[in-house]
Amino acid sequence: MVLDSLSGALSGALRKLTKAGVVDESLIKELVKDIQKALLLSDVNVKLVFELSKSIESRALEEKLPKGVSRKEHIIKIVYEELSRFMGSDTKKEHLPDKKGKVVLMIGIQGSGKTTTTGKLARFYQKRGFKVGVVGADTWRPGAFEQLKQFCSENNIPVFGDPNEKNSIKLAREGVKFFKEKASDIIIVDTAGRHREEKGLIDEMTEISNTINPDEVTLVIDGTIGQQAFVQAEGFANATDVGSIIVTKLDGSAKGGGALSAAAATGAPIKFIGTGERIDSIEPFDPKRFVSRLLGLGDLETLLEKVKEASEAEDYSKLDKDKILSGKFDLFDMYSQLEMVSKMGPLKQVLSMIPGMGANLPTDMVEVGEEKLTKFRIIMDSMTMQEKKNPKIINHERIRRISRGSGTNQGDVKELLNQYSMIKKFLKGMNKRQLRGMKGKMPMMPPGFEM
Repeated sequence: MVLDSLSGALSGALRKLTKAGVVDESLIKELVKDIQKALLLSDVNVKLVFELSKSIESRALEEKLPKGVSRKEHIIKIVYEELSRFMGSDTKKEHLPDKKGKVVLMIGIQGSGKTTTTGKLARFYQKRGFKVGVVGADTWRPGAFEQLKQFCSENNIPVFGDPNEKNSIKLAREGVKFFKEKASDIIIVDTAGRHREEKGLIDEMTEISNTINPDEVTLVIDGTIGQQAFVQAEGFANATDVGSIIVTKLDGSAKGGGALSAAAATGAPIKFIGTGERIDSIEPFDPKRFVSRLLGLGDLETLLEKVKEASEAEDYSKLDKDKILSGKFDLFDMYSQLEMVSKMGPLKQVLSMIPGMGANLPTDMVEVGEEKLTKFRIIMDSMTMQEKKNPKIINHERIRRISRGSGTNQGDVKELLNQYSMIKKFLKGMNKRQLRGMKGKMPMMPPGFEM
């Protein structure tokens, strides 16, 4: 889950509200203070925090209660709407190329993850059927071209560049020309990282921009640097016309709020966020979906999109969300899901998209790394179809046979069964609580959010 600490603090503030017997002015002010504290600890700009909290408080105290909606539900809805607006929900963003041969210029400071983000962005478009070309125009950092080429070559993404060429402007110009002649749908140009005060590099970036005349300039911001991101964004915005922002390293970052609020310095929307180290760990930034996950309300739309992308065989092409949320699934279903999960990212990140999870996930339930997922799949390969469909029949003798057949020990088999039972029980219990909490058009409430 991105921004674990912020998510936990925000969902905790709402949980305090939903458990309260009476909602009065004092409770609303306490909620607002909790939200302020959560955002400030996440390094969101102080001025922006107080503007946001003031808006939440005035609406919660002054707005007339809609028919059929409880006061608690209405306040949660206000928090959701105001946080979404703060994240940029009013700004329309088109994530796919709007013209043939679109040129995107990537800029940012050194160490922001710009080169890897360039590869991730190329992969994002490639998976959607676009012909992509990447230009390596970073002549400043040793090994930059080799890193970019290696990152992209794993997915057969073509890269133009020359590690011996020191003229970045020439590389950018020739690279764009090369891929336009190849009729590429989108051309992504990686440039040297720079700092706001490095005038020479800023001038070079400006000259590259003037030479290739990009359709979009994308600023890459490190999600771990906190409020420094605001100053950096402002410096780049003064040097060139920033059209969009990508925030990287948001997986678990405590300071990611500062980077998210940095968009205010440019007036440009956040277009993508980086959620991990894998080349597929990038997703379009949708403020409403993002805030829903922060508040523990889930994000099934993004989850289903990830499932669709990860599915390569018809057997794994659908996710029965009703079956999963009801807890009515067997080991065979779990096996199918593990096949997809291994391609979709960390288990906690995937499960956090299911309504009711997020910050409420038991730590021992989600600490399943890639190695353990692989071991679980091997163990299930040694099970009969009957055992996968009805795990209750797996007794001591069957455990011993399964462990021998899979080359594991009996403890590993028992761990798999315990993991399965824990997930099934948690999902089933979560769904009952959600059903009691659902009213009207309100989103499903997470555990502990009963009305």
